[in-house]
Amino acid sequence: MPNTNGDGTRAAVLCRLLSQVRESAAGGRSLVAIDGLDGAGKSVLAEELVQLAAQDGLRPVASLSIDGFHHPRSVRYTNGRGPDSFYRDSYDYEAFIRSVVIPFKQGASVVPSFWDVDADVTVLPAQLDLPQNCVLLVDGIFLHRPELRDLWDASVWVQVPFTVSVPRGNERIPGTYDSDPESQSNHRYVGGQRLYLAECSPWKSATWIFDNEDLELPPCGDSLRSQRGTQGPRTQLPRTRRQPTKACQSPPLD
Repeated sequence: MPNTNGDGTRAAVLCRLLSQVRESAAGGRSLVAIDGLDGAGKSVLAEELVQLAAQDGLRPVASLSIDGFHHPRSVRYTNGRGPDSFYRDSYDYEAFIRSVVIPFKQGASVVPSFWDVDADVTVLPAQLDLPQNCVLLVDGIFLHRPELRDLWDASVWVQVPFTVSVPRGNERIPGTYDSDPESQSNHRYVGGQRLYLAECSPWKSATWIFDNEDLELPPCGDSLRSQRGTQGPRTQLPRTRRQPTKACQSPPLD
């Protein structure tokens, strides 16, 4: 397998991030958040890391989304349809902790989702059995809010501006929302995320910052260490050429 250390491709950046993610809570299970704005590319990044990890046979990596733990629609809109209710009432964090965090940390199987937000009904998926040395990536918005921040062994902040995240996210449901972040159709969602940024400054708590603004030529910073623990300064990686992701040898850490 090629050693991509020093290579300027996206694959090389992903190899570096994967290597460092695998260092978290070494010797046991590790819970890692992938946080960012809606449309930042969090789920895609998680899937890229899972696929890359599957190629080298080293420490296993799996993923799930906080989106499987929405509150029912009746709860989400109890306090109105403004930004505040989007930020404060969207997710059932108690269900997430009960279904994922506690069993995962105890070495048991996890329930990867609880609620189908589109159908607005409960779901009963099969339990997910994971290896005892697994890294579990959890992607979603608002993952550095105070009641979640200390659950993670490490975390990634996927950095993009609203001018990129809103049109990118809205591509999933074309014609439903305006691509302008300041549009009234985006008021609830952009406003709620601005509340989160103002209250929590998630990039300050993240272990790594992954700059995902330009998918073809992304500048990436991957070594912003958490203030909870361990260590060193931010390292800004150079702009990278996007190429297909291949298996990689783990490069040395900075």
